Amino acid sequence: MSRETMEYDVVIVGGGPSGLSTAIKLKQLDANLNICLLEKASEIGAHILSGNVFETRALDELLPNWKELNSPIKTKVSKEKFLFLGKKKSLSWPTWLLPKVQQNHKNYIISLANLCRWLAEEAEKLGVEIFPGFPASKILFNENGSVKGVSTQDMGIDRDGNKKDAFEPGIDLIGKVTVFAEGCRGHLGKELIKKFELDKGKDPQQYGIGFKEIWEIDEKNHEEGLVMHTAGWPLDNDTYGGSFMYHAENKQLFLGYVIGLDYKNPHLSPYDEFQRFKTHPAIKKIIHGGKRISYGARALIEGGFQSLPKMFMPGALLVGCDAGTLNMPKIKGSHTAMKSGILAGETIHEHFRDNKDLSIFDEKLKKSWLYKELYEARNVKPSFSWGLILGIIFTGLDQILFRGKLPFTLRHKHADHETLELAKDMPKIDYPKPDNVLTFDKTSSVYLTGTNHTDNQPVHLKLKDPMLPINYTLEKFDEPAQRYCPAGVYEIQKENNIDKFVINSQNCIHCKTCDIKEPSQNITWVTPEGGGGPKYGNM
Repeated sequence: MSRETMEYDVVIVGGGPSGLSTAIKLKQLDANLNICLLEKASEIGAHILSGNVFETRALDELLPNWKELNSPIKTKVSKEKFLFLGKKKSLSWPTWLLPKVQQNHKNYIISLANLCRWLAEEAEKLGVEIFPGFPASKILFNENGSVKGVSTQDMGIDRDGNKKDAFEPGIDLIGKVTVFAEGCRGHLGKELIKKFELDKGKDPQQYGIGFKEIWEIDEKNHEEGLVMHTAGWPLDNDTYGGSFMYHAENKQLFLGYVIGLDYKNPHLSPYDEFQRFKTHPAIKKIIHGGKRISYGARALIEGGFQSLPKMFMPGALLVGCDAGTLNMPKIKGSHTAMKSGILAGETIHEHFRDNKDLSIFDEKLKKSWLYKELYEARNVKPSFSWGLILGIIFTGLDQILFRGKLPFTLRHKHADHETLELAKDMPKIDYPKPDNVLTFDKTSSVYLTGTNHTDNQPVHLKLKDPMLPINYTLEKFDEPAQRYCPAGVYEIQKENNIDKFVINSQNCIHCKTCDIKEPSQNITWVTPEGGGGPKYGNM
């Protein structure tokens, strides 16, 4: 089968903040470069989900005049709160006692999806070619083993691998340099990390699952510019997590919850913990009488400094959350992702101009404020393996007293898929039924994401061993995919009194949690047909 080939100076995979920043920086440095950017979603921003309180530091460097360019950054943080939640009560923590890294008074409440749409417009003005709806499904290599580019996916293949009437072959995109900016747990980035041993000598990567709902709330409960975070209930002391509540413009509330995927109890359902959180009196009084208008979920990469892989390899760079540049105690990864993209742009420019090796990316990274930020934040996430209270106390000492400069580095000891205890040894959790006022089921939530996948296409959630879920995981861990998936993709159904593992891949919202948490690493997420998945609007 003949495939069209297109050649570029630079091919960028992913239309998030890191990929777009790479493209813009490159065009600023050399307007004559031929650059294309691939995005698997139907449009830029459709798969972007983030809290998001935005720090403008990297944007100030990339587009210093952003305030004059009709950017979607409008709502400045005006007030902050931090609550510890008990089952019914709450305790307010004085904001002046929060570490500087958790203070947001110079930041903005934004939609990251809308920021990416705007960055894409700026990139196109500079001449970047952007192709939404074209997922990069395969890495191409030169004979010497260096990265050559990527292939986009064939369109119009049925579930059995046969060509449908609407079949269109994919395209081979060849780049002198390829930049992988797929976001958290990028499926090609994962392959590159393994092939080039980019994580050799590094700690196991750490992840969380993040949920977000947008609510329109009563005007009397809305304080535009207010940023609130909570810790505590409904999670126990041994499970890392917490909430965010950001009062955006137009009486909208960005409400969300993050749970570390290193949790131990296979009976835990992160989705249901988030729903239960909304019933706490301190939260309920704010959203009571409001209307939920959006829902989404996405994995976050939280390993930080000690889990950060090498970000360069022959012919390619790995940037943003594809590598793991999120600053966990800040609960922010957009500005760091953008900075990694800026560094990638500078690296590639010098690579072309001065024939320098792509390894100069590492030198640039180590001299940057991004490296300093991640270094000073390195001990926070591993300290929470001691429990919530000790983690908070240590974080206060580390970030306030020592400002991240303690003379040691705590380690991440386990990958998230290794942490589940046997189901028989852990307590079952009784989650209340949704009331469809404050709390909702997964089906109605997935409906709000606008998720759609072309009918009769190959299942993009691949099982290495199709029998393992029933023959092993169900018995040992009560098949946790039923609970850790935030979209109801996985079910155990009985047929003729025999258990069957069912994959409802059409529900998939591309969060990648299954690829991360499955205890035997039996599930591999690959790209579905282009344009499939959620269609997030204001997320």
